[in-house]
Amino acid sequence: MVGGATTIAPMPPLLGAMRLPFLLLAAVCVALGAAVASPPRDALVLGLVVIGALAAHAAVNLLNEWHDFRSGLDLRTSRTPFSGGSGALPAQPQAAAGVLALGVLLLALCGGIGLWLLQRSPGLLPYGVVGLALVVGYTPWITHRPWLCLLAPGLGFGPLMTAGTVVALNGQANAGVLVVSLMPMALASGLLLLNQFPDVDADRTVGRRHLPMVHGRPFAARLLAGLFVVAYAAPVAGVLAGVLPAGALLCLVTAPLAAAVARGARRHADDMPALLPTMGRNVALALATPVLAAIGLWAMPA
Repeated sequence: MVGGATTIAPMPPLLGAMRLPFLLLAAVCVALGAAVASPPRDALVLGLVVIGALAAHAAVNLLNEWHDFRSGLDLRTSRTPFSGGSGALPAQPQAAAGVLALGVLLLALCGGIGLWLLQRSPGLLPYGVVGLALVVGYTPWITHRPWLCLLAPGLGFGPLMTAGTVVALNGQANAGVLVVSLMPMALASGLLLLNQFPDVDADRTVGRRHLPMVHGRPFAARLLAGLFVVAYAAPVAGVLAGVLPAGALLCLVTAPLAAAVARGARRHADDMPALLPTMGRNVALALATPVLAAIGLWAMPA
């Protein structure tokens, strides 16, 4: 207590660099995949998939923080609650080695879980190989290639995590999960795309190249709206094609929120303080939409 007010201790750097609140997206994608999988669903396998997905997401966050600290990017960004890194390493530089070590350890944990799951589901091999490549190559390589930088997060959270969950549980992906995984794919890519808006100038100084930088924020805002169209068209198409039950359409509840995010991104593309509420809504959208789809699928299975 200081002067009658309670002081809050800063989060330890290893936890801060993981960006714990953002790990919810990995759990949500696994839940969506599990909802599409055919019963019975092995609880041990599902638990290992959750741990592996969280480990992979935490690893990429940690390695990204370490790379950004080493390149000096962390000292150039104007941090927001949604972009610019956690600030953990600029505040405590002595933790850099620990952040790197924990990132490598979690990556090894993810790989070990994948090897165990391969004994049951050999079809997971391409999912695991591509996933590990995305984690290792994201900051040093992928962030320098604009379109790949857009697609990589979506690929990781959509086809790899969501469809990979079904492969782990059932041995192979089904048509329903291949369609519905386009939803978290589009939303995750849209999440990163909008979060890049405040970092354009800082990212340019370290050689990063992403779409808001290369083609401008107004172009990226229009692209964001297109990603939202894909996110909602996928479950609708799946239901119409008969590969998803109607419960998947519960995700359409968030369509007005998507429209609000698209409008806000377009109106405030070059005004970062005014854009912040839209960035927050975009996080809520990326989490709530697949959660609602999963709830609908669990409540109304095929």
